Amino acid sequence: MVTDRYSSPLAERYASAAMLELWSPATRYGLWRRLWLALAEAEHELGAKIPEEAIRQMRANLDNIDFDAVAKYEKRFRHDVMAHVHAFGDVAPKAKPFIHLGATSAYVTDNADLILMRRGLDLLRGRSLDVLRSLAAFAEQWRDQPTLGYTHLQPAQLTTVGKRATLWMQDLVLDIEDIDYRRRTLPFRGVKGTTGTQATFLELFDGDHEKVRRLDRLVTEKMSFAAPLPVTGQTYTRKLDAFVLSAVAGLAASAAKFSGDIRMLQSFGEMEEPFEPEQVGSSAMAYKRNPMRSERIASLARFVNSLEGNANQTHAVQYFERTLDDSANRRLVIPEMFLATDAILLLMANVSSGLEVHPPVIERRVAAELPFMATEELIVRAVRAGGDRQVAHETIRKHSIEAARALKNGGDANDLLERLGRDKSFGVKMKDLEGAIDPKRFVGRAPEQVDEFLRDVITPLFAGDTARSERAEELRV
Repeated sequence: MVTDRYSSPLAERYASAAMLELWSPATRYGLWRRLWLALAEAEHELGAKIPEEAIRQMRANLDNIDFDAVAKYEKRFRHDVMAHVHAFGDVAPKAKPFIHLGATSAYVTDNADLILMRRGLDLLRGRSLDVLRSLAAFAEQWRDQPTLGYTHLQPAQLTTVGKRATLWMQDLVLDIEDIDYRRRTLPFRGVKGTTGTQATFLELFDGDHEKVRRLDRLVTEKMSFAAPLPVTGQTYTRKLDAFVLSAVAGLAASAAKFSGDIRMLQSFGEMEEPFEPEQVGSSAMAYKRNPMRSERIASLARFVNSLEGNANQTHAVQYFERTLDDSANRRLVIPEMFLATDAILLLMANVSSGLEVHPPVIERRVAAELPFMATEELIVRAVRAGGDRQVAHETIRKHSIEAARALKNGGDANDLLERLGRDKSFGVKMKDLEGAIDPKRFVGRAPEQVDEFLRDVITPLFAGDTARSERAEELRV
């Protein structure tokens, strides 16, 4: 471990090995070489005089990158792409005269970024499915456990623990749909030249416009994209970054909402995130069990969402065919958003797979509020017993205020029913009053909604997900 220089916590503590490998120099610059190979192959196929041996040597050295040599070249040239061109030429000497033929730097930098972002979306999609698997099992287990619903952070009509979990899941389902759309429609920059006019390629093919068009399509196909952008400047429009990073930020926002709910439920005592046998909650207060994983989700999500607008701001100042003030910015923002969101989803999967539910606490909290929520049904029962609806309403209103005051002043339980049972003007027997407040009568279709959501929405999402075991990662902190 290097201790005398700064290293990103995303690399040292939070992100997965798979996401770190994706954004590594070896992957990025290996893609540059693959892009140069695809360009040379396509140019050769369309008639450019590039020897077969040159292409063979390129193909044999795609990952044979001497980073020390690259560093020396970059110190000389002050240009990262040319440093890699020369280092590639050193190990593929027959190809040296042809590497990067007709291209501009954005040919490798931009096209590689699009490939990396598409792969990054695939990784995040897989992580999201892992979270959904855990939450699906949780929702099924707790499908019919009544719990207080909340609106305005105030107790409202009952829901179930499982139904609430489907709300977290629904957010992720929408995020996956967004990711799928962005991945499916993400175009390639393709082969466009210095300012996007393809002038150098037109020169290479002696003014043959059709060959230049075929070159663009052929390289796009070799790199497994459906289509290139029809037109570009020197770079692809940075709106593509904004589109992709919006989908990434959506995942972070969904996770932040989940973490906020878990933190509040843990403060109520209804539910707790996982806590390991020797985990320390506080260095001073030894008894504490803090929701530190959910808090970390919130912290990282705030970081991700603070960066989302950056992409549109960068796009807005790409004057004419391009400016370079996007470069250093994008080197930071794009990988960091993917790394941080990867870490968020790892945490979310860990929390959702180990959630502890405490039914007695939930039931006590329901019991404290449910008599108030049953007042409409209590009025109906009073009228059925021969009473006056308006009188019943006023009686319930008066006793509800008194029962609520008693609770706030330290009462052990909500005694609204006992108060009404003792009030002869209400005219309903105690056993009939108690029959009105079975919690399961107040959850509506919540259990059935859980079943239908899991069957109709979640199960189809899992079809074809064969890479689950490959995504297994130990939570690093």
